[in-house]
Order: sequence, then C-alpha cells, then structure tokens
Amino acid sequence: MTLPTAQSGMAEALSVAALKDLRASTCGPVAAPQITSDLSENVILTTLDDIHNWARLSSLWPLLYGTACCFIEFAALIGSRFDFDRFGLVPRSSPRQADLLIVAGTVTMKMGPALVRLYEQMPEPKYVIAMGACTITGGMFSADSTTAVRGVDKLIPVDLYLPGCPPRPEAIFDAVIKLRKKVGNEALAERGNLLPSHRYFTISHQLKAVEPIVNGQYLGAETQKLALAAAAGLPLAATGESAQLASVPATTPAPAPGA
Repeated sequence: MTLPTAQSGMAEALSVAALKDLRASTCGPVAAPQITSDLSENVILTTLDDIHNWARLSSLWPLLYGTACCFIEFAALIGSRFDFDRFGLVPRSSPRQADLLIVAGTVTMKMGPALVRLYEQMPEPKYVIAMGACTITGGMFSADSTTAVRGVDKLIPVDLYLPGCPPRPEAIFDAVIKLRKKVGNEALAERGNLLPSHRYFTISHQLKAVEPIVNGQYLGAETQKLALAAAAGLPLAATGESAQLASVPATTPAPAPGA
C-alpha cells in the first residue's frame, strides 16, 4: 500500500511543476529586457519639421460649425460609435482655439460674411474641408436658388473637397487622413508659400448698402388695414384713405348672359 501512495504523490508533484512551467512559458515575457548602451538604440534623430508636423497632425481641432444636414453626419463623429477623438480631433466652440474648419452644409449669401469672419479669426496654420455637394458646388440648390453660394471656395480657400450628399462619417475619416498626410509633408521654410496670396471675399470691401425692396411696410398701410377689416366684416373708419375708399361705390356683379 505504500508504493502506490508514493507514486501518486510524485505524479501530483510533477503535475504542479509542469503547470508552473506552462504558466511561466505562456504568461511571462520571453526574456528579461536587456539595457543596451548602443547609441543607435537610445537616441532618436529627427528634424524640426517632422516633429512639428507630427504634433500638428495628431491634434487637429475642428470648429463646431454646421449649416445644414451634413452637420448631422459630422456630429455623429462625436459619439462613441465613431469616436473621432482617437485621431486627436477635439471639437472647439471658439474659432481662436480651432485650426480645422469643416464646412458642413449649404452656405447662403447671408451666412457668407459670418463664415469668412470665423475663418479669419482662426489662427495660422489653418485648414478647410468642404463637406458635401452643397458646400462644393451648391448641390441641388445651384439650379433654382438665388441665395446659395455656388462653392465655398469663392469665399475662403479650401484644402480638401469631400463629395457626397451627405458623406458618411467614414468618408470624413478618410478626408481627415488625407489632410493629415498633407500636413505631414509641409515644411516650416515653405509655410509662406502655402499661405493664400489673395482672398475672393473679405469683410473690408466697400459695399454699397441698398434698401430692401420688401421692407414689410405694406402690413402697416391703411389699405391693408381696410382690406383686413373688410374681410373680417368690421366697419370701416371714414378717415384719410378710408374716406376715399368708402366713397367708391361697390361694384355690382355682371349680369348673366341672356338676362
């Protein structure tokens, strides 16, 4: 009875040792890290352009700006489904803290000066992505709208065009990746050549103020009040224009043919 008991104890000890060896070989590191004194493995050589561009392309801060339905797709990036914070894109509500302007949606002539003002308040270097067909060419409004701007590049310089109606959030990621490649290839010495030499539209133009044709004064006119009073069945006041209209005889309906 002693021999089987000793054999079972030895087998149990072997199984525990084998289990420890298995755990050490699968869960532990391959080997202890070795500290080397080689210069090539302890010093990183780079250029000022590379490290500067790497810092900028990893922290593009877009402006929270949208004018139409394309902004719904842009706003979806903020949620956890797409999470564009992993690209270093932190949305900012102030143009003085943003360096990326994604024009999401239709730009009208009334919104044009506000858009240009936001762009001019952004610090250099700054980039613009034209998102959607309405932003690039006017889209469906380019045929019959009198107020839609036929391309935002008539107002501000555009770095990247993103077609679609509207583009999906994945397309915005692709546009940001292409913009990051452009930022990574820039050089500090050539920054002056990359700046726009002229602008299509500025708020310093000497614009001529023109009075609006439709000013809403007809709503307060005496004739309009009389028409509303007549439609409501109220008595007409015999003063001013009311007296002139009251003196005009009412028109009688034309007799029927053959009467």
